[in-house]
Parts: sequence; structure tokens; C-alpha cells
Amino acid sequence: MSDDAQFSAVAEPFRPELFAHCYRMLGSVHDAEDLVQETYLRAWRAFDRFEGRSSVRTWLYKIATMACLTALETRARRPLPSGLGAPSDDHRVVLADGDSSVAWLQPLPDRLIGGNDPAVVVAGRNDVRLAFIAALQHLTARQRAVLTLRDVLAFRTAEVAEILDTTPIAVDSALRRARARMADAGPVEEELAEPDQESVRVLLDGYVEAFAAADLSALMELLRADVEFEMPPIATWFTGRQAVAGFLANRVLRRDQWRLMPSSANGQPAVVIYQRAADGDYEPYGAQVLTLIGSRIARVTAFIDPTLVPAFGFPRVLAH
Repeated sequence: MSDDAQFSAVAEPFRPELFAHCYRMLGSVHDAEDLVQETYLRAWRAFDRFEGRSSVRTWLYKIATMACLTALETRARRPLPSGLGAPSDDHRVVLADGDSSVAWLQPLPDRLIGGNDPAVVVAGRNDVRLAFIAALQHLTARQRAVLTLRDVLAFRTAEVAEILDTTPIAVDSALRRARARMADAGPVEEELAEPDQESVRVLLDGYVEAFAAADLSALMELLRADVEFEMPPIATWFTGRQAVAGFLANRVLRRDQWRLMPSSANGQPAVVIYQRAADGDYEPYGAQVLTLIGSRIARVTAFIDPTLVPAFGFPRVLAH
């Protein structure tokens, strides 16, 4: 077996989990893709010097984590609108302009981290939920690394110390600070009372149909009374079914204006959104991630970002 073939055989199986790790660190699917590519290039170049003193998995995580820490030296945390200010319960408020100067948190399509296997998604979904990723943004880069390596990936303290070129005492200290800051950041969703997968599919199909048909009554039936709606890069966000419904009815819903494609992201149901163009075709608009509690939608995070659509595996244009 050639060196290239041997490297591919031992390293490629870890690509999905390394992608998830880089995403947790960076909060961006685009940045995570770049850092995973950089990780594999660095690992390939150094493979002939790999001595096997640690496992290939630990070695790859060391390369990926250090690359992420270097990248984060020059990058601010990635927020959501709900992390920057209070919501409005009145849909008539003036919307803030989209702020492109902020590097906003992005969703992670499940297909990039083993989404073809439902068991993989279910097993790891709490560790990539938007609420968890948003909370991680409150940590320093090194605290983020320690928390994810220890509490998410279950590396031993000694292994984390090896990955980060530090001591076990320093790891334990950083972990205590990280856990305390996560607690201060507010409650993080864990095991939400979600319906079974068939019920999720039915709810998602109903949401897609109602949104595309501009059927406000049908949409209202799917939303909790305390539903929240945010839409980066616009900082304005809404709370309460009346405010969300009023915003959608007056500013968003138009028959034949939108096409929605069911998908999944961050271990949660999601839709990819296209907007009708002047020529009648539908162009990429962004993606929405839905947080469910019981059989209703508790939060809609609507990412207005056409560059996200290819990451979900959907085409550039939908013909009318």
C-alpha cells in the first residue's frame, strides 16, 4: 500500500468528527471546512514522521485543535441576535439593518458530520445544537478547546494536556473556568422533549407547505405560544406567537415567493430556503433551523445567507 493510500485509510474515517470539532471551536461551517482541509494537509505532510506514540485520532485532533486556536487569535466570537440584545414582542418595530460587520454564528448541516446515518445524528446532536454552540462562544478559545475535548469528546485529562501542549493541572483549571462560564451564559438545551422522527417529519413537511403557501393559520398551529424568531444578520428578533405571526404575515409571507426544502442541521430539523427571482426561477436565500419542544416549534433561527445553501447539498437554482 502506498503512503498516500495508507494515510487515507487511517485518517479519512475521522473526517466527519473532526469537522464537528472544528465547527464547535469556530462556529462557522465555512471556517470549519477550511480548517479541516488544513488539518489533513498538515497531517499528510507529516505522516512519514508520525511515530505512533499516540493514536491517529489523538494526533489528528492535536493538529486540528492547534489550527483552530491559531485561527481564533484573530477572530471575535460568533453571536446570534438573541445573544446581543432583548427581543421585541411587537412586530411593528423598525427592523435593524443587516449587519455584515458581525461574523454571525452559522448552522452545521448534518450531512457533513455523518447525517446519512440517523443513529450518528441522534447520538451526537446535543453536542452541536445551536444553543450549545452559541454558549461555547462565551468561552475563550483555549477554554472552548478544553471543554469540548473533555466533556464532549471524552478525552482523558492527560490526552487533552498532550493535545494542547500543557499540563494536566492547567487542563483541570481551564475546565473548571469553562464550566463556570457556560453556567453563567445561561441554560443550554439538553434532552428536549422532541417528538419521534416520524412526527418530526410530519411537522417539518407541514411547516414547508404552510410557509410556501403563505398559510398563516397553518403556521400558527405549529408554533408554541412562547416561540422565538431570529434572523442573522438582522439584530432584531421577536418573542411570542403573536409577534412572530405578525412579522411573518406583514413582512415575509407571500404566495409563490419562497420554496423550502426539508433538511436537518445541528441535530435539529431545518429547511433550506430559495426566493423567487425576476425570471421566475428560485435563487438561494438561506436556511432555517427549528428548535422543537414537544410537538411545537419553540424557536426559528433563520439564517439569511445564500452561501449556506451549497453546504446543505442543494442546487444553485431551482427552476420555476
